[in-house]
Amino acid sequence: MEEFLSNVFKLLLMEIKFYKYQGTGNDFVMIDDRAEKFDKSNLDLIGRLCNRKFGIGSDGLILIRNHPEYDFEMIYFNADGSQSMCGNGARCAVAFSAFLGILDGTTTFLAIDGEHKASLEGDLVHLRMGNVKKVELREKDYFIHTGSPHHIRFVANVEDYLVVDEGKKVRYDEIYRPSGTNVNFVQKLSEDQIYVRTYERGVEDETLSCGTGVTAAAIAFAQHQLQPTVKIKTLGGNLAVKFEAKENGSFENVWLIGPAEQVFQGNIEI
Repeated sequence: MEEFLSNVFKLLLMEIKFYKYQGTGNDFVMIDDRAEKFDKSNLDLIGRLCNRKFGIGSDGLILIRNHPEYDFEMIYFNADGSQSMCGNGARCAVAFSAFLGILDGTTTFLAIDGEHKASLEGDLVHLRMGNVKKVELREKDYFIHTGSPHHIRFVANVEDYLVVDEGKKVRYDEIYRPSGTNVNFVQKLSEDQIYVRTYERGVEDETLSCGTGVTAAAIAFAQHQLQPTVKIKTLGGNLAVKFEAKENGSFENVWLIGPAEQVFQGNIEI
């Protein structure tokens, strides 16, 4: 009987192929799900695969699926199973889709916040983000939505700042209930460069980089020092954000630029 149950259990398991990608230290489990075999409603499974102790380990999980009107659809999950737009994840999705042969050089794809265009230029992924309609002041800080919500705070010395402690306070502040917000702490390094550290909701910790976060930080920086391109230093590497500032306070033609690479691949039973 024990052997029979063991065999039944093995039959219930499904082995999937996965790939691990990272974009400036923001890492993701990538799955080619064009056959739509992965149960995206199983949030416990998503959390387990992202768990760094009991799973593969990542900041999020990304499914690549077919779409009748686009080259592909990116379905992104944070490590806790929640969903949002992820800039670094999208850059990794573009690199992964090129690896799968879905695109050649340029692409138009769908994400949770709508249509995105991207191109591969050497080792760099150029990702067009959504337009930013407004920048909100929160006392001395800023709130900007770049596909995901971001609270931006400028500090004198971000290297020594208590990112997790201070980030939690803002993330769970009553003004952002019930969904919460990501929190970015920013230091000006020069007239065209900033240093950004991020507390990410969904991960509930500091991450080495955040694509939507550095985009929001660059736009907040433009309130003080307008530059068509802002260079960004993160704990995981360097990025750049380009944009066009409009007279009405909005930002258009916003591009996030940075590397994305495959780290390893493997199989796992789920």
